[in-house]
Amino acid sequence: MQNISGIIYLILIACLLPYVFAMIAKKTAGFKAKDNQHPRDFLAKTTGLAARANAAQQNSFESLPLFIAAILMAEYMVISQTVIMTFGMAYIVLRILYGICYLANWATLRSIVWLLSLLCPILLLVLVIKLT
Repeated sequence: MQNISGIIYLILIACLLPYVFAMIAKKTAGFKAKDNQHPRDFLAKTTGLAARANAAQQNSFESLPLFIAAILMAEYMVISQTVIMTFGMAYIVLRILYGICYLANWATLRSIVWLLSLLCPILLLVLVIKLT
């Protein structure tokens, strides 16, 4: 565990990314203070860009456990910091691209980018398994 601050930043960015998509969903749907009584109901009724941003938010939350587990396990098993940071940064970049594809309604490209982002934590865990 040489310098864990980079890993903490990766986890923080990954954890905050869904909230960016949530803000985009609310902003584009015209979210008002009164809508805060039932924000999930409000977002469930959105369409178009707002609905896609909400879906990107939900998918971003869904992908977090695998990413965090992989990053922490790789750090615990003393995988090279360079390898961890490379896969971690690739995951973050791919998740941002995934969100852009979702917002732009580029379904096929979105699915390809989703798969690539999923491979980042999976490959980290494969490296961990090889060390055990």
